[in-house]
Amino acid sequence: MTTAIAQSWHMTTRHLRFLSRQPWLISISLVQPVIWLLLFGQLFKRVVEIPGFAAGSYITFLTPGVVVMTAVFSGGWAGMGVISDIDRGVTDRFLVSPVRRGALTGGMLIYQGLVSIGQSTIIVALGLAAGARFPGGALGVVSLILVTMLVNLSFASLSIALSLLLRKEESVIAVVQFLALPLTFLGAGFMDARLMPGWIQAVAHYNPFNWAIEAGRRALGASPDWGFVLTRGGWLLALALVCWLLATMAFRSYQRSV
Repeated sequence: MTTAIAQSWHMTTRHLRFLSRQPWLISISLVQPVIWLLLFGQLFKRVVEIPGFAAGSYITFLTPGVVVMTAVFSGGWAGMGVISDIDRGVTDRFLVSPVRRGALTGGMLIYQGLVSIGQSTIIVALGLAAGARFPGGALGVVSLILVTMLVNLSFASLSIALSLLLRKEESVIAVVQFLALPLTFLGAGFMDARLMPGWIQAVAHYNPFNWAIEAGRRALGASPDWGFVLTRGGWLLALALVCWLLATMAFRSYQRSV
């Protein structure tokens, strides 16, 4: 176990060094969420006047949704690094080394989790600067960041698995977009769930993207429902573990094919 943890951290350090050499990647990854937060926040700010809309401020309502949306799309791009390693022969060199297969996926996922925490923190800060208010305080913000990290790890694991199986950037991008884009809008990211059509409400109940948003909003509220937050967090943790197992199995499948 100690060896696996140490090897996972070495893999994480490798990815962090790559990021440190190209810090502008962080800025680029935040362009889209900033547009969502600031542009959509202004464009739709009067929807809170619709009867039945629970929030009094749309920017407060929108911020958790943007945090989770950013995590979903960020996780979906995790497989691009895997394909790059495959094309350059790096993955094959790792496979003939003593490093454990779980550490190869574990290192990438630890890196993704750290990036997700950083991105979420920045977006929450931008939301506060734009006028959002979170009565749940620091504990609510931490809870939002944790559930967001779990949904990020789930999508990152799926992206890694797809990359190892498909091995083409175009194919992985197509599948990730096919999954992530509908899930983004089949949830309460932009609109109060009670005002959505009935069939979307039904789909949202099984949507992990929506689990994270609902848990985050409950944690940030004036009277947090911690039972609800922990339940949704448990579902997201179980999903992340299943997706991690799929990524590990995909690594073994790739190894048998080379």
